[in-house]
Amino acid sequence: MWKLKIAEGGPELVSLNNFIGRQHWEFDPDAGTPEERAEVERMREEFKKNRFHKKQSADLLMRMQLRKENSCGPIPPPVQVKETEVITEEAVITTLKRALSFFSSIQAHDGHWPVESAGPLFFLPPMVMTLYITGGLNAMLSLAHQKEMIRYLYNHQNEDGGWGFHIEGHSTMFGTALCYIALRLLGEGPEDGEDMAMARGRKWILDHGSICMYLIVTTFIIRNTGKMLCYCRLVYMPMSYLYGKRFVSQITGLIQSLRQELYNEPYHQINWNQARSTVAKEDLYYPHPLMQDMLWDFLHHVAEPILTRWPFSKLREKALKAAIGHVRYEDENSRYLCIGGVNKILCLLARWVEDPNSEAFKLHLARIPDNYWVAEDGLKLQSFGSQMWDAVFAIQAILSCNLNEEYGSTLRKSHEFVKASQVRENPSGDFKAMYRHISKGAWTFSMQDHGWQVSDCTAEGLKVALLFSQMSQDLVGEKMETNRFYDAVNVILSLQSNNGGFPAWEPQRAYRWLEKFNPTEFFEDTLIEREYVECTSSAVQALALFRKFYPKHRRIEIDSSISNAIQYIEDVQEPDGSWYGHWGICYTYGTWFAVGGLVACGRNYGNCPALRKTCEFLLSKQLPNGGWGESYLSSQNKVWTNIEGNRANLVQTAWALLSLIDAGQAEIDATPIHRGIRVLINAQMEDGDFPQQEITGVFMRNCTLNYSSYRNIFPIWVLGEYRKKVLFAQNLNA
Repeated sequence: MWKLKIAEGGPELVSLNNFIGRQHWEFDPDAGTPEERAEVERMREEFKKNRFHKKQSADLLMRMQLRKENSCGPIPPPVQVKETEVITEEAVITTLKRALSFFSSIQAHDGHWPVESAGPLFFLPPMVMTLYITGGLNAMLSLAHQKEMIRYLYNHQNEDGGWGFHIEGHSTMFGTALCYIALRLLGEGPEDGEDMAMARGRKWILDHGSICMYLIVTTFIIRNTGKMLCYCRLVYMPMSYLYGKRFVSQITGLIQSLRQELYNEPYHQINWNQARSTVAKEDLYYPHPLMQDMLWDFLHHVAEPILTRWPFSKLREKALKAAIGHVRYEDENSRYLCIGGVNKILCLLARWVEDPNSEAFKLHLARIPDNYWVAEDGLKLQSFGSQMWDAVFAIQAILSCNLNEEYGSTLRKSHEFVKASQVRENPSGDFKAMYRHISKGAWTFSMQDHGWQVSDCTAEGLKVALLFSQMSQDLVGEKMETNRFYDAVNVILSLQSNNGGFPAWEPQRAYRWLEKFNPTEFFEDTLIEREYVECTSSAVQALALFRKFYPKHRRIEIDSSISNAIQYIEDVQEPDGSWYGHWGICYTYGTWFAVGGLVACGRNYGNCPALRKTCEFLLSKQLPNGGWGESYLSSQNKVWTNIEGNRANLVQTAWALLSLIDAGQAEIDATPIHRGIRVLINAQMEDGDFPQQEITGVFMRNCTLNYSSYRNIFPIWVLGEYRKKVLFAQNLNA
């Protein structure tokens, strides 16, 4: 059986905090009882049977293991509230205790909640390809690993034979080509798979023009790349190095076979110059402007030949040294985790090309398991974990319930995790010369070793650390030192843009027109850092709470920052009263953040037209059953789209209800809120868990990302808020 390991190190691994937050899976052929193994197989078969209708796994292997390790005792039967019945406080408290008992049982011993954070189908195949190129496929991946990867890829093949960009998306050339090639490298033959799965995948590719219709861009040369979005530039650095080195892997018999399988014409006759500007219509989300095509042609026909000749070749050599220097810096300052899964694999390959026997390459290989996640649908890759992000939301959800004494041990462990996860130093050396920003005092999306500061993770981390600082130390442990709060505030203030908004990773320092040179047809907003309503709201809430407890520290700067940020939030509200969410799906997510920021600064239904308009918007989207459900197509098309069949999604229902409660809708008419709460109560499962539904995360508008703990966190959070702010208020007025 597969075992989830928590906060454990190993050979060739380094850590700044004794690996707190680390999570990785190992296969133990002797683990588990016969009954447990049978249960795992049942889960797998159940997912496979329903894979075309329920595309997201429910993270059942992790839940099964942690619940065994952290028994919470018997859980009372779930509550059911009929349409005609009034929701009582007893029903809410019972539902909360059931949910909290279950959720506490899947907390890891280091204080975080391990969960899957996957969904894109382009994470796994490049890793398989790179291990194949470097000769380490069978050395790094046991037969058990390969079996589960194959399971995962087949489980997420669409009914038409293709694979999507992400697991809920329509088939694309990019997704289909990558997944097909990965399966072949993992040992699947051209005719293998149930129902001729490989043959159907190949047919989809050839019927849609072959993989000539998607040529991955391998070079990108533009001035001031240090001003680009960090995630983007750290993909292009190793990519540019590999291209500049003219690296070509060994052409094996399997690669020659793939060349025959995946093109509609002989490989040696393909016009690659023409193919560079073609793309399958299924993949085309962000069309190139004409000026970009002209630039690529100029670089290919003019600049590239010049740079291969002396004396310009000297410039090329200098550029290669600079590129690999940035790769090394990224590796060392992220403990070889790297900022994300795509650049992780490219950095690994670049270090192998630089020196296949290097210590750096070994350190890279040792960190690959940090990206694995295993569930009932197979083994997948995460870009990185969401350990810190999930923990700070989980903490706020638990605190909202006002049941701290009963769940004190859960809170205490999570407090220790938060303290251990704060980044304690800036990047090494002359980090500004490496285009890095300050990170001392920040929190990352995952864990301290990752090292990359994120504005909203830092803000949410500061919020929960401040909340813990006001609680009994006998209950939750010692509070953080005051200077560490100051460090977090310093990071937050340093990231604000001139327009008042907050970007995610670094200060916004590039011109908007640079986005015109985005070479990826399937992403939008990839080249430059930009402001987000979610990051801005988190910053506002954290600074407002800090100002309450430390009113004299940098007061003028904090007041100014909050004022400008609030203005930004109001400025980017959509005409219909919503806010577009960039990191969650979509208008329910962005609106929840925006409302939280406004309310934290004294706005309410009576004094804020923006909040009144928001309530009207949300009420207009409520479904007949009382819930809300928003499709990932909202993010792609930038227009609200219901989930197919007008199904309610529990996470989005919770976001909408949190917004309505905070905005003051209950004081006007609480009926819509009661109806939504009823949906959540009645959806709770026998064990206190909530069902996994559609993916609710997204990035770069066009790719979904699963946060499987959201289904626990947000129903708990809104039920706690409902009890305090709606039921309690009604009882006072009765």
